[in-house]
Amino acid sequence: MQIWSDFSATFGLSPEIGNKMLTSLAILLVLYVIRRTLLRFAQKTYREQPKIIYRWFKSTQYGFFVSIFLLLSLIWIPSVGNIGAFLGIVSAGLAIALKDPIVNLAGWIFILLRRPFNVRDRIQIGQLAGDVVDVGIFQITMLEIGNWVAADQSTGRVLHIPNGKVFTEAIANYTQGLAVIWNEISSTVTFESDWKKAKEILLTIAEKYNEADVQPPQQSLRDYMITYTHFSPHIYTTIGENGVILTMRYLCKPRERRTSENQVTEEILDAFNEAKEIDFAYETRRNITESNS
Repeated sequence: MQIWSDFSATFGLSPEIGNKMLTSLAILLVLYVIRRTLLRFAQKTYREQPKIIYRWFKSTQYGFFVSIFLLLSLIWIPSVGNIGAFLGIVSAGLAIALKDPIVNLAGWIFILLRRPFNVRDRIQIGQLAGDVVDVGIFQITMLEIGNWVAADQSTGRVLHIPNGKVFTEAIANYTQGLAVIWNEISSTVTFESDWKKAKEILLTIAEKYNEADVQPPQQSLRDYMITYTHFSPHIYTTIGENGVILTMRYLCKPRERRTSENQVTEEILDAFNEAKEIDFAYETRRNITESNS
């Protein structure tokens, strides 16, 4: 091409280098068009399924960069023997200078293969917890929950966590295995109260809000040896300093814990208010004075 020849001559490029640059640009353009075509196909086919569209987006993104690396390496590295030497030198340099990115890349591969969590799962890594919104090559992106906000509700902050943390920090998944978590609410009644009736009231309320229909999927049973067989709520009794402590234990959905706790607490307050023989216990102080006769 005359235009490309003039461009190469202007910048002093050899015909070989010029041809490689032209081929590289053509490869970039073709790969870009292929990726855009695939994404449009996915958006039209799975319009009502954003999770599948997201997977298409991430898969084509990874495929795009890997294809660029491989194809451009074949163009710019003269021979197969040099490819091996080149990769050896690059690997040694990366191992020294880019230790953390390599660990994060290994963490990303581990996440893809072992699936300790997926996008939209609620997890905790170390002291950080949130809903996973993206798993990139080098970092996990989460919407934070907890911290200064009670009952696992969102703080509004976005967390970016290096993938390498999956090797050094404990991972807790709220939604894997069982789709529910156990929640506990404690109520303390006075020693003079009818604590047995209070216990019956709490059990009735717990049964109303317990997510008992949820069962562990068979895949989870095989992978994690989950042996839960009883999903019914229970009320535990303990003697405290100020009265009888009744602890309600029931199942709820991870993202609805605060809503569930609010509804259960309001019902407890209404029920105990109607029961005259039940009084809440709380810390009190008494001042006793002696009068001189």
